[in-house]
Formats: sequence, structure tokens, C-alpha cells
Amino acid sequence: MISDTRQQHTTKPAFHPVAWGVILGTFLSRTGFFMTIPFLGIYLGKIKGIDPATIGAILAVSLFAGTWGSFAGGAISDRFGRYPVMVGSMTLWSLVFIGFAFADTTWLFFLLSGLNGLFRSLFEPTARALLTDVTPEERRTDVFNARYFAINVGGAIGPLLGLKLGIGSSSSLLPFVLSAAIYFFYAIVLIIFSIKYKPAARNATRSVPFKQMVSIIFTDKVFLYFLTGNIFVFGAYSHLDTTLSQYIGHERIGTYSLLFIVNTLSVVTLQYPLVKLMKRFSSMAALKAGCVFFGLGLLGLGSFHQVTLLVLSMIVFTLGEILCFVIGDVLIGEIAPAHLRGAYYGASGFAFIGQSFCTWLGGILLQTLGFDQGPFIFSILMLLTFIAYPFFYRGQLLLKQQAEKPERSRNTVPGTSI
Repeated sequence: MISDTRQQHTTKPAFHPVAWGVILGTFLSRTGFFMTIPFLGIYLGKIKGIDPATIGAILAVSLFAGTWGSFAGGAISDRFGRYPVMVGSMTLWSLVFIGFAFADTTWLFFLLSGLNGLFRSLFEPTARALLTDVTPEERRTDVFNARYFAINVGGAIGPLLGLKLGIGSSSSLLPFVLSAAIYFFYAIVLIIFSIKYKPAARNATRSVPFKQMVSIIFTDKVFLYFLTGNIFVFGAYSHLDTTLSQYIGHERIGTYSLLFIVNTLSVVTLQYPLVKLMKRFSSMAALKAGCVFFGLGLLGLGSFHQVTLLVLSMIVFTLGEILCFVIGDVLIGEIAPAHLRGAYYGASGFAFIGQSFCTWLGGILLQTLGFDQGPFIFSILMLLTFIAYPFFYRGQLLLKQQAEKPERSRNTVPGTSI
């Protein structure tokens, strides 16, 4: 009997099949995304002849639509189910890539960019909520770790495929069409999973009016501390391909390309041991450490000129990225009531406001102070990142107080206990 029990334990899959489906789909969708979207600005300027200012506005529309659409996507999935939102958004998202391939007018690119951000913001929080639904609490760190690993592998392969297939050249049609095919294929896979594993996707949904849903989430103090801190964390991350690309890439594009590769390789190699180590600590403690690493990494990237020191600074920066993004998803799963997980994951998208603001601020600092003031500029950016620390600290204290008072459950204080 004992040996049978052990055998059953060893053959039990690490994650639910639905979780594996989401992880594999994440890899496929991010490969398609990074095959085209990072080159969209080049495509619009070089192939479509659109001026730089208009291109910047087109790209900004996507981020704006994503910020405000994220909460709606998560909330809708709580009301109507994860699969309908994921299948619908993925199918429509595939049509956006077809649109990019064949569009010729500027207004249409504005529309497609907005839809790109919207469908991404509908899909992402819903997929994260589904992962939480089908994964036991003790395995959620592992499953989000695997998801983030898939994102970065797709982020490494996608751009290489895009360049190989001729994105940004006269043959740019094929990468967009291939990305659309990948997204449509994943939509079909989701339909199959919705039929085969339908019970696994039930997320304890109960009818909650939208106004009450908003009230519950934005009176959850722990979540608000986390969300506010995340605004500054997302702002720090935005400098990787905006402020830093301008600061280093304008004269040393080879060095910047190397740092981008170091970032990807560091995520792939350091993610699992780092997250395993941080399991010994609370989620908020990991987030506090993450924002410190983010800030110190930024300072090093703006202060050093030797390649070796820049590489070390990028590794430090990447440590912050891993901690904040992987553990942040785990924390939401801890504090969100089961019937509002989608809404919580969706509301976390408001942190992208920090990404928008800091992208703009970094450009202003470079233009105003000059490219020779890197240490000063990145010191300012580091201090902005450190503002996240007291918010994570306050959230950690509040979580500790709630753990010491188990009688304060979600039935009396909605959405704030763990």
C-alpha cells in the first residue's frame, strides 16, 4: 500500500494540464508577439513612410488602451468565465496582425494599435487568473515561474524569427501573417481545453455587480499598497528599452544589444534558483528586494562605461525583474478572493501608468540634462524606483497583522486576507 501511494505521488503531473496549456500558449503567443511588435516602429517608418512623431503616438495608443482595458478583461472573466474571454480575445488578436500586414492608412494603424493593446489586456489577466484557479496555493510560485520562463524564451526566439523572416523590409508580410496563424492556432487549442477540462476552469464565480466589484478591490489596502508600489516598479522596467536604449544605443548599439541578450539569458538561468530561494520569505519581502535590485541596476547602467560593469549591472537589474514580476503574480493569487481573481489581475494593469510616465520622463531628462549626465539622470530614476519600497513595506506589515488576526476573514473585510 505504501509503495502504491509513493508511485502515485511520483507519477502525478507537476501542474494541471490546463496550466501546461496556458504555459505552452504563453510561449507561442509571446513568440508571435515578439516576432513583429518590437519592430512595428521600424515597419511603420521604413515600409509605410509614417513620420516619427506619428509613429510614437501610434505605439502609445496600444499602451493606453491596454492600461484601461486590463481591469475590464479580468472582471468580465469573473462574470462569464475564463475560456470565453481567452478564446474571443485571442481570435480577435490574430485578426489585428492580419490588419497590420495589409493596412495602408495612418488612422487604421492607430485603430489596430489600440486593438492590439486592448486584446492583450483582455487576455493576459484572464490567463493569469486561470493559472491560479487550477493550481494549488503551494505550487503557484512554481507555475508563475514557469510562465515567466516561457515569456522570456518566446522573447528570445521571436525577434530572431522576425529578423530572419524579413520584418522591417519589403517582405514584412510573412511575419505578421505567421503571428496571426500562431494566435489563431492557440485559440483553437483553448477551445479544445474548454471542452475537455471545463470543470477545472470553474472559478467559484458568483454574481457580483460591477460597482461592488470595483469597491471591493479598491478598498483592499494590501492590494492598493502593492499596486502603488508596482507603478514605480513598472516604471523602472520601462527604461530597459526606452531610456537605456537611447542613452547607450545612440553611440554603442552593439553594447546595448549585448545588454539586452544578457537580460534574457539572466532571466532564463537565474529565475528558478532565485525564486526557489525567495520561497523562504514572504511575497512582499521579495518585492522589496526586487525594487532595490531594480534601482541599483539602473544606477549602474547609467554610471558605468566598462562593458563588464554594465553586464553586472544588467544582471542586478534582471534580479529585480524576476522578483517583482513572478512574485507579484503570486501575491495577487494570495490576496484575491477566488470569485474576483480575474478582476484583481486585471486591476494590476493600472501599474502600466508608471511605464507610460517613466518612458516620457526618461526622454525629458535625456533631452534636458544631456547624454553626458548619465549618472545624475539614472540616480533620479533609481530614487523614483525606491519609492516602491515603503508601499511594499506597509503592505507586508498589514499582511502580517491580518495573519495574526485570523478572525478578520474576507467575509468581514473583503479581499484583504490571505
